[in-house]
Amino acid sequence: MSQELLYWQALNRAMDHEMAADESVFTLGEDVGLYGGSYRVTEGLYAKYGEWRVRDTPISENSFTGLGVGAALVGARPVVEIMTVNFMLLALDSIINGAAKIPFMSGGQFKMPLVVRVPGGIARQLAAQHAQRLEHTLMNVPGLRIAVPSTPQDAYWQLRQAVVSDDPIILLEHELLYFTKGPVDLTAEAPPMHRAAVRREGRDVSIVSYSRHAVLALEAADELAKEGIEAEVIDLRSLKPIDWDACAASLEKTHRMLVVEEDCRFAGAGAEITATLMERCFYSLDVPIQRLAGLDIPTPYNGALEAATIPQIPDIVAATRELCQPTSETKAA
Repeated sequence: MSQELLYWQALNRAMDHEMAADESVFTLGEDVGLYGGSYRVTEGLYAKYGEWRVRDTPISENSFTGLGVGAALVGARPVVEIMTVNFMLLALDSIINGAAKIPFMSGGQFKMPLVVRVPGGIARQLAAQHAQRLEHTLMNVPGLRIAVPSTPQDAYWQLRQAVVSDDPIILLEHELLYFTKGPVDLTAEAPPMHRAAVRREGRDVSIVSYSRHAVLALEAADELAKEGIEAEVIDLRSLKPIDWDACAASLEKTHRMLVVEEDCRFAGAGAEITATLMERCFYSLDVPIQRLAGLDIPTPYNGALEAATIPQIPDIVAATRELCQPTSETKAA
């Protein structure tokens, strides 16, 4: 039986479920306790589980993330909340040199059941130092897994799956998704954590995206359908690993693909997706895979300029429409 929940509420239910099921699960971070979390994800957990398992920390990201790494080494299951992905830069030593490396360096003797939850993305006029996307940085770290839930249902499923995993997992949560609402079935069986989802079936073109822009891609597909263009929308749900089979199956059906991301175009997730699928599916393509991404500039504070730096629904519609124009080969056929 599903119920309508906000994205943050789904994360909250997932945390509550895993904390109730396993006393080794605890959370720590800035304002996660008495305040209930900057985006309310830990609301009510302090009162229910106490300060030992819901720990407020100083503003010292590398230190408290390092505490999480240490706790994971001795058998706990810490969920570290970093208030924003921009502050995650301060914790990269603990994440990259600690969490991602220790299982390998120990020959598998030490597991790393660590979850790092981080809000990120361009929200509303938070300016350059508070509107970054670090997918490109995290994807280049061997040993990490990265989940990018776009719906409340996936937020619930993927956080629960991350908590019970023995690997270090980064959960990237877009700040503009926290107050979006959707159906959540708390009892439904979850798909594999890193499996992509076909959010919309289509025959003419594949649109591949993740996080908030998977939601925007769906809205763009509805607009395109009014013009007779049936777009298939693939929500990756994961950036490491990527479900290549799902992407390839869609591309082999539609023969056209647009990769949409909020992150900068240069050396981003879209570059990797495009390169890999061009290698894998070259002979299935009618035209080269196209990318639509954020501009390679710091995010402006001005609202109109901020919006202009990342793809919007009309941009996705226009790029897809252009991609679906008949080529000389298809005209001849």
